[in-house]
Amino acid sequence: MSGLIGTGFLLVLIIAFIMVFLHFVPIGLWISALAANVRVGIMTLVGMRMRRVPPNKIILPLIKANKAGLDVAVNQLEAHYLAGGNVDKVVDALIAAHRAQIPLPFERSAAIDLAGRDVLEAVQMSVNPKVIETPVVSAVAKNGIELKIKARVTVRANIDRLVGGAGEPTIIARVGEGIVTTVGSSESHNDVLANPDDISKTVLGKGLDAGTAFEILSIDIADVDVGRNIGAELQTDQAEADKRIAQAKAEERRAMAVAKEQEMKAYTQEMEAKVVEAQAEVPHAMAQALREGKLGVMDYYNLNNVQADTDMRNAISTGSGAGKLQAPQASVK
Repeated sequence: MSGLIGTGFLLVLIIAFIMVFLHFVPIGLWISALAANVRVGIMTLVGMRMRRVPPNKIILPLIKANKAGLDVAVNQLEAHYLAGGNVDKVVDALIAAHRAQIPLPFERSAAIDLAGRDVLEAVQMSVNPKVIETPVVSAVAKNGIELKIKARVTVRANIDRLVGGAGEPTIIARVGEGIVTTVGSSESHNDVLANPDDISKTVLGKGLDAGTAFEILSIDIADVDVGRNIGAELQTDQAEADKRIAQAKAEERRAMAVAKEQEMKAYTQEMEAKVVEAQAEVPHAMAQALREGKLGVMDYYNLNNVQADTDMRNAISTGSGAGKLQAPQASVK
């Protein structure tokens, strides 16, 4: 019984040892590499396990690169994996570039991948250019008519400028700026409608792909629509603003005139009050002059006659006493 227990324990130890050995020494990958004529040592695979690098992430892309005729070393792939790169995509990009006869060394491909760009898509875009459709760009010609333009930009990836080069948003922004500038320099919107290819030629000649990761092959105007009459709207708004300013100034002048009129009325009322007050003092002054002998009785009568004659003349000049004067003349006749 004890012998059976010892034999079972020994069998368990052997199985555990085989499992640990197969974990650290991927025999299947090693055999696959040998079958693909890729020389990889057992200790190299063990070292990958010790460095926590999955051997299949390195060996399978290495086999693929070797079959494609690329000269790629295990250490290069492992270093790129440890740096956080996508080894499989880098190898696919190298194979695609090699097939398309595009010069792309491993170091540049790894740098593009580590920069956060899709290196395989970049290689594919170098072979098969991509069409970028811009959003609707609103531009105004010199005659004030708005044009809404949509363009299609055909670009090809520039491998040499992928690291540090600007992306698609920069291309779209520059093309939009070129469209606005070109339409804005046109005398009339009809010129743009008649020759939309002039926009493409002008924008393409500005070198918009400088400093970007792309090479612009063509700019095609996809759609041109006539929008609002911006010039007329601006003139209308300006006229409305001028009208409001004029109304405000007129209201200010009216308020000043009303204030001046009120001031004159107050002044007139004050002067009339002073005249009335002065007239009220006249009888008292005349009585005082009579008492003091400074004014005689005849002088008083003469003064009354002068006053009556003055009132009569005023009545005649205003026409209010004409009827009263005609009756005595009729009786005399």
